[in-house]
This record gives sequence, C-alpha cells and structure tokens, in this order.
Amino acid sequence: MIRYLTAGESHGKGLTVIIDGVPANLSIKNSDIDYYLGERQKGYGRGGRQKIEKDRAEILSGIRAGKTTGSPISVFIKNKDFETWKNIMSVEPVPASRAGKEFTVPRPGHADLAGGMKFNQKDLRNVLERASARETAARVVAGAIAKKILSEFGIEILGYVVSIGGIGDDECMSKPVKSVMKAMRLTQLKYRSDIRCPDSKNADLMIKKINEAAKEGDTLGGVVKVISSPLPAGLGDYTQWDKKLDAKIAAALMSIQAVKGVEFGAGFVYTEGHGSDFHDEIFYSRSKGYSRKTNNAGGFEGGVTNGEPLSVRAAVKPISTVKKGMQSVNIKTKKKVKTVYERSDICAVPSASLIAEAVTAVELAGALQEKLGGDEIAFMKSNYKNYRSYLKKF
Repeated sequence: MIRYLTAGESHGKGLTVIIDGVPANLSIKNSDIDYYLGERQKGYGRGGRQKIEKDRAEILSGIRAGKTTGSPISVFIKNKDFETWKNIMSVEPVPASRAGKEFTVPRPGHADLAGGMKFNQKDLRNVLERASARETAARVVAGAIAKKILSEFGIEILGYVVSIGGIGDDECMSKPVKSVMKAMRLTQLKYRSDIRCPDSKNADLMIKKINEAAKEGDTLGGVVKVISSPLPAGLGDYTQWDKKLDAKIAAALMSIQAVKGVEFGAGFVYTEGHGSDFHDEIFYSRSKGYSRKTNNAGGFEGGVTNGEPLSVRAAVKPISTVKKGMQSVNIKTKKKVKTVYERSDICAVPSASLIAEAVTAVELAGALQEKLGGDEIAFMKSNYKNYRSYLKKF
C-alpha cells in the first residue's frame, strides 16, 4: 500500500520524499506535482518565504516515460533560500564566526523547547528546522500522486477554508464537491485573493481580519475541511482499532503542523441531541442501491466508508512565530526574555486546507489499494468495476 517518508530541513538544501507502493502504469507528469506545490505556496496571509521559493519537483526515481514502474518514487524539492543559510546549515563544521547565532529562545506553541529536551539540543535551530511546516511541501508531493490514483476511479477530493479567526460559516456543509469547487473559484475571482474559501459572504471579512492581525504583529488560525465525491462503501476495517480508515485520516490530519483537533461529519454537535436526531437513516432503490439523505457520520460508520462522501474538519491553531513577541526563557541563561522574530506567515489556514487534502488523499488511495489489490492500475480498475457492481446488488 502507498506510504511515504520525508526528510529535510526548512533552510537546508531541500526536502526529499520517498513514496512507496504506488501502483505501476499510473501516468504522472512533473506538472501534476508542480501544480499542487504551487497551490501550497499560495494563500492570503503567507509570509516572505513564499516570494523566495518557487517549489518544483525533481523526480529522481520510480517514473519512466511518464508512467510509474512500481518502484519507490523519490522526489527532491530544492530550497532556493539555502544560499543565504549555507553556513548556518552546513553539514560540515564551520568556524564559529560563520556558524550563526544559536537559537536559544523557544517560541510558545512551537516544538522548540519540547524537541530540545527530547533530543538534548541546546541550539534549538536543530529542532525548529525539521519541525517547521516547510516539511509539508514534501507531503503535498505524496498527496498529488495519491490524487492521481483517486482520479482513475472518478473520486474527487477537496480541502477548503471554513473559517479564519472565528469568521466564517460552513454554508457548503451538504453540497457536492463540484459545487464547492465552483463556489471557491468564484470567491477567489471576486476578491482576487487566494483564500481557498467558498463562503463568499465572509471571505472579505476573513481578509480584513488577516490584515488587522498583520498590523498588530500577530497571527491567526482557523478551521479547514476536506470533502470528497461519494466513496465506495467498504473501505477501511472495523475489526481492529488500527485498521479503521477514519482513524488513519484523523492521525494524518493531526500530524500536520498546527492542527489541534479533528471531527468527522457533525462531530461534537452529536453530543447536543438524541440518536434519532443525528444517525443517518438508510434507504434503498434498485437504481441507486443503498443511500442516505443526511451525512452526519461524515461518510464513516465503524471506521468503514458507508457509501457517502467524506466530510472531515480540522482546527488549525495560529502560527507560533509572533512578530510582536511573547514571553519566554533563554534556555542558556534561564532569564526571562521575549521571543525573537525571524520571518513567518500571518495566516497559513488556506495552505493548511490544501495540505489536509493531500494527506487525506494518501489515506484514501491506500484504502483503495488495500481493497482492490494495489500493484497495477489497470488491475485495480478492473476489480473496482466488479466491486461497484457487487455493492449495487448487495
């Protein structure tokens, strides 16, 4: 099944991702990946780093003549900013005069202090470079390939912004994925801003909120959502805790830097009413097979897809690097001090919605492979046709 590992630092030479288990004979072009890398760098509220980097995927292995071979795919993403940091991030020892000042003031909300304690690193740059959300560029590469797998089966997936700084309304809660995509594009055109939000009523208020935070030297978080076209029932497994597909998706979303909460469908609202108010009633017709009129379960029952679209939301906290500074402690002197500002985003919620889409796509693609046999794409498609026929007759 598809899996991946990433490596690299925020200001090092670049990022590497190895994606294993991709089915053979899947058509992949550089542009398929570069498009999503470019989308990740957009988003209203992003910082100066995005003006420096123009991420491009350099495919090193696993693809030949435009098609996957079944071998592991390795991709390198160069950090153009490395030239500025080559002494500070040098692999070989350099004189102290060129090595740069040690980073000894941990930022509240970041992995700086906890990571330093874990690995006994007194220069916290050895933590922050890897803990940085720059790493997600490598995950977007894996997501782009996973989306190509899903597209072979007519499955669409979309991550978008629900709210920023408490502003927003999930007006697209029950709309199909194509309608949400269209609404998002129209909102982008209306405000000429990459906000990745279909909520045309509140997008302008979100933009103003981001501008206010920038003036105040602060940052903002928000809520992102990932939806899909209807998924075939039976992906995932209820028989063991670590086989549940919604659990795998939740783990993937929680692994994104700054994500602090995940809910499927109605989520925590389930706690506010009776079972008869929320559980999705089941219907059947010969033409459609089994169906539901509501999707409060978010497409999952018992960790298994139930034939409805995926619907999952994630809470994204504000960026930890705050320009106006926050109280901290210098780990060398143990004295009270304000955090140091280098460079950061004001709001990364739009970008986080695309990253959420990417990591969710990987889990869905893996579940399809598990169900259909994942060695070769034509074999998978043949099995999929038979499986869809089985589901309709069940």
